[in-house]
Amino acid sequence: MLVTPVQPDTALRREALHAGIVDPDMDSMRLLSETAMKFPDALSFSSGAPHDGTHDLTKLSYYVDRYLTHLRDKGVPEQRITRLHFQYGPVNGFIQDEVVRMLAKDEGIEVPPEAVMITHGFQEAALIALRGLFRSPDDVLLCVSPAYVGIRGAARMLDIPVRGITEGPSGLEPEAVAAAVRAVRAEGRRPAALYLVPDFSNPSGTVVPLEARRRLLELAAEEGFTILEDNPYGLFASDEERLPTLKALDTRGDVVHLGSFAKSAFPGARLGYLVGDRTVVGEDGVRRTLAQELSKAKAMFTVGSSSLSQAAIGGILVDAGHDLRSATRELAAVYKERLAATLDALAGHFPPERYAEHQVRWNRPRGGFFLVVEVPFEADLAAMERSARDHGVSWAPMSMFHLDGGGERALRLGFSNLTPGAIREGIARLAGFIRAEAGPLGTAPTSPIVPEAHS
Repeated sequence: MLVTPVQPDTALRREALHAGIVDPDMDSMRLLSETAMKFPDALSFSSGAPHDGTHDLTKLSYYVDRYLTHLRDKGVPEQRITRLHFQYGPVNGFIQDEVVRMLAKDEGIEVPPEAVMITHGFQEAALIALRGLFRSPDDVLLCVSPAYVGIRGAARMLDIPVRGITEGPSGLEPEAVAAAVRAVRAEGRRPAALYLVPDFSNPSGTVVPLEARRRLLELAAEEGFTILEDNPYGLFASDEERLPTLKALDTRGDVVHLGSFAKSAFPGARLGYLVGDRTVVGEDGVRRTLAQELSKAKAMFTVGSSSLSQAAIGGILVDAGHDLRSATRELAAVYKERLAATLDALAGHFPPERYAEHQVRWNRPRGGFFLVVEVPFEADLAAMERSARDHGVSWAPMSMFHLDGGGERALRLGFSNLTPGAIREGIARLAGFIRAEAGPLGTAPTSPIVPEAHS
């Protein structure tokens, strides 16, 4: 009689993988996406997707042709143009000239082309910056909290410890940063960099005031850390509310500016950029910009960025006269309208003067894609799934964005990709979910957990 041998179990145990893969906190965005797919009829406030009403397939080839024409008008040889677009291109990209002109017009940032690296969106720019700036296990990333999950994820994948700094009503406060620097140094570790979104922060929508920006730059110079400035939403500020970026105020090269074209031009291109103009001096005395030096990391991560994506973005910039701020005025108005619709709908269902009854309040950002709503129950992923399944509306738990706990009774609403009509319907569904979930209410909290709470 033949005996079939027992086959060994060759499955890989999950705990054998890197901690960043095993960490349940790293899975939140996937779970949000899966919930949206599971309940396709639910109105979604859970993402920060940009408005897609301006996309036109005929424009795709137009912008690529526009950039090719631009190169020919500059006298670039046809062989060089062909090679740029069909072969492996320069590691740091080839549309730096266009990005530099855009930065000067839109942000008042004056840097040479060699200070710019073209990346696969913000996420690669963050990974490259972190990999280059953090050289020791004792180096710590200071980070605003709550924060965009992508920066915490990038640090986790690189085994970089993160120290959260809870923001105030007007974003990250310089004295809180100074205290965190002292605490990290007292532990025998080095605060290597500070991450923040100074304009309409994700998830809270806060804006760091001008004097605080200047003080943060002073702290960076005094304490020797680099500021990682993430700026996806500042382009949509009105002329009256517009503040200079930290990079525009930077005179020493202490700021690494991380940008993306996902919100302003073409999300599907997956293109962003890193601005690092500080001089790096090698042992041989050769001087290069930080962006040039970091190209070694870029070469190992992705070799280079898509030539076609660069051509499309290059064409958009050339066609706009390198002035995206003016080219996106109508888009900025769309986001303002959607923010206003969200605030009005919330106030209609939860009148602020009756807060003691419903215990729901929210902040009132002046722009951006998000706001935060405080609710009288635990707003976790399980609650979000009940909301999507039973009430047809989804959102993001704020606890996902806090680095050291917090936000358990708050949710983030992303309104950027919903029409005013869908927003009104979505808030009506959300109100039904909140009332069903809250049940009999107890004593109202004595202090808000969201900045600039409206109550």
